[in-house]
Amino acid sequence: MINSKIIFSITVLMLTSFAIDNSFAQISSGGFGNSPFERDFGDVKFLDAYFGTLDKKIEVGPGDSNVPFTVVFANVGTQDITGIRGQLALPLDFSGSDGPGSAVFADSDSNSLAGNNFALTFFVNIGNNAQIQQYPATVKVDYSRLRESGVRTSFSEFNFKVTGDSVINVKAMNPFLTSLKTNDVIIEISNDGTAPISSVDIVASNTQTEMASTASSTTNIENVVILESNWDVGNIDAMSSRQLTATVYVPENLKGDTLRIPLLISYYNAHGDLQTVEKIVDFYIKGLIDLTIYGIGVIELSSTQMIIGEIINEGNEDALFSFVSLEPMGESNIKKQSQFIDEIEIDSPVPFNIPLEFDGEPKYGEHDIKITVRYKDNVRDEVFIPYETTIMIEEPANDDQSEDYTMMILIPIVIVIAVVIFLMRRRKKEEIQTN
Repeated sequence: MINSKIIFSITVLMLTSFAIDNSFAQISSGGFGNSPFERDFGDVKFLDAYFGTLDKKIEVGPGDSNVPFTVVFANVGTQDITGIRGQLALPLDFSGSDGPGSAVFADSDSNSLAGNNFALTFFVNIGNNAQIQQYPATVKVDYSRLRESGVRTSFSEFNFKVTGDSVINVKAMNPFLTSLKTNDVIIEISNDGTAPISSVDIVASNTQTEMASTASSTTNIENVVILESNWDVGNIDAMSSRQLTATVYVPENLKGDTLRIPLLISYYNAHGDLQTVEKIVDFYIKGLIDLTIYGIGVIELSSTQMIIGEIINEGNEDALFSFVSLEPMGESNIKKQSQFIDEIEIDSPVPFNIPLEFDGEPKYGEHDIKITVRYKDNVRDEVFIPYETTIMIEEPANDDQSEDYTMMILIPIVIVIAVVIFLMRRRKKEEIQTN
């Protein structure tokens, strides 16, 4: 009976020891046996992985070569570690900088103190067939504890992202401004890359204080009035654009110059990092051509009726290669005609006269017409200035009737003169006979 109790006690003790021994988690990375005193976590903990260096993340896209890829770890152990060496396993669309099939290694140049972070930077190639998306990867880290022999190994599986590139460009939808007037400006902000950008904010630097802070000014915007100076554009997807509007007044002395407006663009890239870039949008400043058509009427010149008028240019630039066109409107049958008047100089009225002709039988009375002045400015853009009015065309006097009327007046006069001459001669003859 006593022997049975002893055997039962020994059996229970052995089973309890086996159960306790298997209740401890083992560290496969350390390779130091199944000691119950080892922790259930390693000394190295994965934190982050991205393209770029420890100090700066970068945007990458398919086809980029020899780009840095950084993996950040934390030394969560109680001892410093040294001899840190990493090996990276990437999907098929990626390879080491030495080419396809090559191993991707990175070494740490320093020890990692307990509780501190450290990073390994690998250099990889991104295949042309890679997509803008997340990919899985595995990193193996070999290291040694200080004052301890042997090498420990840690494996970490993680996801990383091929972000794509954001490429910011700006351009003016109409690159011409006109001096001496207010211009409505449309500027296009485009993202020509493969990565979206968000929270885009744009500031126009247009004060003399801001310009004085630069070593050499590359713009004359301090002489221009811009009513808006800040725009919240929002998000811009890859290969798309947004537009902003501004109201700009340009003084007369900038006529013929190029206006350069500096834009400070801030946004968040695909990594979520705030980026700031400076861009300049250029405009050419044209002179102002301000034409007014007035004094439209009908006169008779050398037995020909003429439509006359005048044009005055109240701007600061001559109109070039100018034409005046006459066009009938409504039921008018006046023949359409054009007349070349060359330059229209500033502050000097230019007269024009167009002979009046009809399509078919002349119609007298009121006629609705349109006078159009066509000219080119100093950048050779063609401009049309229409002017609609009503003229009165009177029927001219009949020439035959005028001649008959003249003869009716002249004949009696001639008869009277002849009678007077006859009587004078007769009287003189009688006086001679009497003497």
